[in-house]
Amino acid sequence: MRHYDSIKRVLVTGGAGFLGSHLCERLLDEGNDVLCVDNYFTGRRANIAHLLDNPNFEVMRHDITFPLYVEVDEIYNLACPAAPIHYQFDPVQTTKVSVHGAINVLGLAKRTKAKVFQASTSEVYGDPTVHPQKEEYWGNVNPIGMRSCYDEGKRCAETLFFDYRRQHNLPIKVARIFNTYGPRMLPNDGRVVSNFIMQALQGRDITIYGDGSQTRSFCYVDDLVDGLIRMMESEEDVIGPINLGNPGEFSIRELAEKVIATTRSESKIIFQPLPQDDPSQRQPDIRQAREVLGWEPKVTLDTGLPRTIDYFRNL
Repeated sequence: MRHYDSIKRVLVTGGAGFLGSHLCERLLDEGNDVLCVDNYFTGRRANIAHLLDNPNFEVMRHDITFPLYVEVDEIYNLACPAAPIHYQFDPVQTTKVSVHGAINVLGLAKRTKAKVFQASTSEVYGDPTVHPQKEEYWGNVNPIGMRSCYDEGKRCAETLFFDYRRQHNLPIKVARIFNTYGPRMLPNDGRVVSNFIMQALQGRDITIYGDGSQTRSFCYVDDLVDGLIRMMESEEDVIGPINLGNPGEFSIRELAEKVIATTRSESKIIFQPLPQDDPSQRQPDIRQAREVLGWEPKVTLDTGLPRTIDYFRNL
């Protein structure tokens, strides 16, 4: 921490997004000075509007593919569109955000001697041949597919973080985030939880891509944010990558049925062809998070889903 100030100054890139806004809120609650940086491609001012009156909160509109000149003690790098509909809209820019953005964030951390966290993703595992996915697994990723701008961009960002660690002894933290849901998700982001909820609330058919047997593990946002902070606050030799997610595994069809039952919708389930490279299984092995961070999720899908539905119902 800067020697002339008793309050820790924390930068959150992508801070107006779904995850970022919850993280900013938590960091402020813990007494930090928070700088939220976002270019509002998928982030929204509405997500952070309730924080704007806090004197310890500052917002900067900025694209991290360009260098950023600020003074900070810690950096959480969350900036990157995470939903396929958004990261495939401009795939070249998606890769730039992951790669150029990582270079700029790492350069800032090197200059300020800040501890820096990289929000990586379970997508680095691709369509896995190992189940559940352990951190030691190198993945099964198509480098030229529709999803590769995100998958390979995040893999390259991890490479950069570990090279900065080896070459410059930079204090880094890398976590691989699995499917996360909760309030402030975008209603039109194309993710399975928000898709199903919006379709059910509007009485439309619920669209399953494939036969619905593919599986996902859903972590409630409060649990995930707790994991991010525990990772940042862990001992210096804990650098990751560490999986953060809920190991409870559900088929896509099971999720659709839960959403229909919870919303009391009369929506019917319909099936469409599976998109290219869509993973058939996604479940984190979180033994490292349990043993090293003392972290595991507490909010079950049966608890978190109604909270998320209430948020969308009140939009």
